[in-house]
Order: sequence, then structure tokens, then C-alpha cells
Amino acid sequence: MFTISRDAIRATAADVGGRRYIRTVITDVTEDLEPLRLRVAPASEVPFTDVEAVFGTRGDPAHCWCQWYKIPGSDWRRFGDDGLRDRLQEQLNASGIGRGLIAYDGETPVGWCAVEPRTDLPRVRLSTIVKGGTAHPDFDDDAVWAVSCFVVPRDHRGRGVARALAEAAVDFARAGGAVVVEAYAVDPKIRAKVSADALFHGTVSMFTHAGFTEIARPRPDRAIMQVELVESSR
Repeated sequence: MFTISRDAIRATAADVGGRRYIRTVITDVTEDLEPLRLRVAPASEVPFTDVEAVFGTRGDPAHCWCQWYKIPGSDWRRFGDDGLRDRLQEQLNASGIGRGLIAYDGETPVGWCAVEPRTDLPRVRLSTIVKGGTAHPDFDDDAVWAVSCFVVPRDHRGRGVARALAEAAVDFARAGGAVVVEAYAVDPKIRAKVSADALFHGTVSMFTHAGFTEIARPRPDRAIMQVELVESSR
């Protein structure tokens, strides 16, 4: 397992093309596809144009910008697409360790993962799925981190990008002082039909391969997954 010190992501990993990467991954894919050599970097340290390239201009990501869990329902309608994008940019520019990761295939950004303290996601504490399954019900505990969203553009799906991001998210959270990382996975084997957009939480099998353990099934098609960081340097 690749690990990084608590002294921060900024002091780790190789500088390649002006970006500091926290993990390099060779993906495991089906025989008819070539594996990718991915690098994963903190989104706060890459050009925001790379984040925009992943989110695109159409579909759910371009209308959410990973803000759904961060804005109370009563306030959601106040923000248009541009306002949501600006909020994400401000969050990535804020001081601290950052709010997400970007995966690269060479110089091409190919995926996003949101990973941050659960306290930064006010809607999570209202979720019946999370409340019904978490092993850490103190929603004011900033040592509990959450992996809440993945975005992988259509042309880069099916090649292990989200799994690589999930693995890197654990290292990223550990460096930020997390003692546990939660995820709220979808099990597509249970649902009759699941659209690609509905999988933004990540899947049970993907998190399992990334080292997460299922701890609860608040719904047949939803699982609470977690990694306990017993050796966290917090």
C-alpha cells in the first residue's frame, strides 16, 4: 500500500510535468483493453481547467459540481451551474489539504473523486442511508472522512479509473488526519437497471477491490463501506 506522511500531500511524490502526484497506479482491466498507467493528484494543486475538463458541460456533473452534499436543500435552487462551479473552485482554492483528487492518463485528466472530512457535507448527516448504517454516528467528528462522489468521462470508463481514485482517497484522507474513511456504495447487482450517472457514489465491488469493508446494508442496493486507519498519524 502506498502511503504518504501527514506533513502533507504537498511534500510528497514525484513532480511530473509541474504536478505533484500522490499515487501512480497501473489499472487492472479486462483482456480486451490496455491497462492505464494513472497518476492521481490533489485537485487543489492542479489547474482548475483540468477539473472542468473532467466535469464537462453536459450531464449531472456539470449541473452539480460536487455540491449536492454541501448545500442544504432549501438553498440549492439559489445556485445555477456557474455558481456551483465557482463554489467548487473556491473550495479547492481554500487553505488546507483540499477537497478531492484528479486522475491523469499521461497529461489528460480522466477522473475526479471527492474525499474530505464528513463534517464538510451537511446533507450526509440528514441521509437515512448514512444514519441507518454508519458505525460512526458522531457527525461532528472531523476525523471521519467520506468519499462521496466520482466523475469519470464516458470515454474513460471501464478502465479502473474510479477504483484507482478510491485507493488514492484512502492515502489522501490518512495524510489529512482521518481515522476512518466512509463510502456510500451502490450495488448494481441488486438493482434491475442502473444508469451510469446513478453510480456516482461508487460501487460495492469497486470499493471492495480498493480495500474497503462493507459494514452495513441500510437498503438492499446500498452499502456503507469503510476503511479503518488504525495507524493514522492524526
